[in-house]
Amino acid sequence: MRISYAGENAFLLDASSTVFEAGIQARVINAAHALARHTGVRQAIPGVNNLLMVFDSVMHDHREARIWLEDAWYRASSDEPDGRMISIPVTYDSESSEDLKAIAHYCNLTMTDVISLHSNTSYRVAAVGAMPGFVYLSGLDPRLAIPRRQVPRMAVEKGSVIIGGANAGVMPCTAPSGWYQLGHTDIALFDHHRSPPCYLEIGDRVRFVNAR
Repeated sequence: MRISYAGENAFLLDASSTVFEAGIQARVINAAHALARHTGVRQAIPGVNNLLMVFDSVMHDHREARIWLEDAWYRASSDEPDGRMISIPVTYDSESSEDLKAIAHYCNLTMTDVISLHSNTSYRVAAVGAMPGFVYLSGLDPRLAIPRRQVPRMAVEKGSVIIGGANAGVMPCTAPSGWYQLGHTDIALFDHHRSPPCYLEIGDRVRFVNAR
């Protein structure tokens, strides 16, 4: 664990040097929830294996704030927090899909197996970031783990259901991405007219349901 300055009124806690660890991420989320209840903390923002804490530097000094962060981290449980169960309907791509073929080939599976493994898993929203409403979903079946593309596509459509590395996700808007596409959902992951604007929250559980 490493704590570093992130501006004049914030600290960044890096909890792990690896890409993702479920137990570490649970501690990050639980520590963020604890810090959010502290009157001197303005924001506690969980990332993937890291936590940004913004504090009131007018009323409190850096030494005091760092102690809060350290204390929250060491007290945080590695048990996954309770969250809503959200079902997301997916229209999976046809067998002519370039991405489905690539995933099946790399993972030594049939395309039917790829869809079945993806839709028969319960995921957890580990972090929100990269773009508004984008969620990093942990829980991807390890048989579907595939490195991200070396050259990202410049426009992956909004609603694309994707996987990359050991994570799954859904595109909240059309944007560049190196992840592989399995299908599409009509659910909007981000809508600035909605309150809250993000459809999914950290700690939520997610299941993808085959719409066909």
